[in-house]
Amino acid sequence: MRFAAIADIHGNALALEAVLADIAAQGIVDIVNLGDTLGGPLENGRTADMLVGLDLPTVRGNHDRYLIDRDVADMHQWETDAHIQLSPAHFAWLRGLPPALVWRHEIFLCHATPADDNTYWLEGVSPDGHVHLRPLADIEALAAGIDQSLILCGHSHLPRAVALSGGRLIVNPGSVGCPAYDDVAPHVHKVEAGTPHASYAVVERRGNVWLPTFRQVAYDHMAMSRLAASKNRPDWARALASGRL
Repeated sequence: MRFAAIADIHGNALALEAVLADIAAQGIVDIVNLGDTLGGPLENGRTADMLVGLDLPTVRGNHDRYLIDRDVADMHQWETDAHIQLSPAHFAWLRGLPPALVWRHEIFLCHATPADDNTYWLEGVSPDGHVHLRPLADIEALAAGIDQSLILCGHSHLPRAVALSGGRLIVNPGSVGCPAYDDVAPHVHKVEAGTPHASYAVVERRGNVWLPTFRQVAYDHMAMSRLAASKNRPDWARALASGRL
């Protein structure tokens, strides 16, 4: 089995197009989407049209959920930027997405963790804002009750794989469309990929072993940076231009 895993597109239609082209160029047909498809100031309507048409196995991310579980007046700017671009059909699609699913009986998909779509699974954040790999015991505790040999998650925007005891593997493919951001929970911190490229993963099973390959795809990231700047989002403009804040 060989397939592609994408996550954290955040309305970046140009990055998504480039990733889909790279996937197709490798002859890969199967793709799974780990959520946060939408959110942010870019091209959310066009991104939603692309994903609805592809009908990929998709889970709902926290930013996807924020678009449907609260009033517009209570939304963060990431969501208000996206909300005005979406149609009733887009909202209906978001409402139909599950928070987690098992694909082909052996692969578990969720956005962040099985129980919480807004908690990093593989990373911790220290009080001084340092983002670090979680202790293995903490990662395994969050995987309790999941029997699938491959677990896929997103949310942190950082490509990473962690081997668990018993042969299971957790893979985060990184972010297709948002290479850097800051947050205040659980402590104030920044996440920076360090490059502006789109990120995803190809995962292949060889015998009983899952092997991920993390791929970086170049696209016209400066066009998206200029779009963010035109919408008075200098933080997004910096992130898209450089992969840093």
